[in-house]
Amino acid sequence: MSWTPVTWLYVPGDRPERFAKAVASGADVVIIDLEDAVAPAAKDAARQNAVAYLRSRPRTSGQVHVRVNDLATARGRDDLAAVAQVADAVRVPKVESAAVLDTVPAATPVFALLESAAGIVAAREIAAHPRVAGVALGEQDLAAELTVTDEQAMNHLRIQVVLAAAAAGLPPVAMSVHPDVKDDAGLLASCRSGRAIGMFGRTAIHPRQIPLIRQAFRPSEEETARAAEIVAAAERAEAAGVGAVALPDGRFVDAPIVRRARRTLSLARRLTDTA
Repeated sequence: MSWTPVTWLYVPGDRPERFAKAVASGADVVIIDLEDAVAPAAKDAARQNAVAYLRSRPRTSGQVHVRVNDLATARGRDDLAAVAQVADAVRVPKVESAAVLDTVPAATPVFALLESAAGIVAAREIAAHPRVAGVALGEQDLAAELTVTDEQAMNHLRIQVVLAAAAAGLPPVAMSVHPDVKDDAGLLASCRSGRAIGMFGRTAIHPRQIPLIRQAFRPSEEETARAAEIVAAAERAEAAGVGAVALPDGRFVDAPIVRRARRTLSLARRLTDTA
């Protein structure tokens, strides 16, 4: 994936009438869920629905991933065998070691979901696996296992995964779903808190959350203006053939700051008028 998604939308695998609507929702990535969103009796049908849609979808449609069931189960392995060649990527739940990912076909990108204490402890090993295109947190399962209710404690766990992803050269970690689809203020505040600790983008469970997530991760006017100033100074330095980048106020910035400023401008352009 050559760009970093901002919004990821889950759609239950047993609701095939929603698949095309989810793709048309404006989400960067749609995730057909065969796991938690589907009752046990409907899981076989959900898998069939996902495969049928993925085989027939228009080539111009956006990214569609599939969350399979736990690969420690026969159902999860059957899910993987059915969707690996037709999905743009698979999301594997309850990953606790890198070894479980060896069963994924080499050409299939994997997003590993860390949902347990064991998964967090093994985060760096998992993130470094060659199949892994990204890692994410399953926060509700993790909080339940650890009986964590404090937000600072959760941030400590999140930062461990952020570090593991960065160390492995993976994209930034997207935030887990905000389960209250009517809590707009809570969603925005939570997104901004996650952004402050290095997370980027978020999974959603309802299309109405997508514009709010875009809004929360869009650079502010102040951030955009500051980035534009840095990029302009860098371009002046390049044109003059000098290595040092000096801002109008006399401060100097180095190459990583310039790269970050360019990313900020690119993101601001991408999210303009879409939040």
